[in-house]
Amino acid sequence: MASNNNSGSNRAEVPQAREALNRFKMEVANELGVPLKQGYNGDLTSKQNGSVGGEMVKRMIRSQEQSMSGQSGQ
Repeated sequence: MASNNNSGSNRAEVPQAREALNRFKMEVANELGVPLKQGYNGDLTSKQNGSVGGEMVKRMIRSQEQSMSGQSGQ
């Protein structure tokens, strides 16, 4: 059984992907009208933060499904 040493930390599995994920997060937040900024965002509601994360996951799943089915585009 594989050991998970993540311990709840928020780290990217591929360190080089961190900047791309941050750009993606900011893009999604902007499109949703969530005033996300670099650094501290504790002034945002759980609903606002959750909407960004949820939309990111939906888009990543959609992209992977399209990739697996041989489709391109959106």
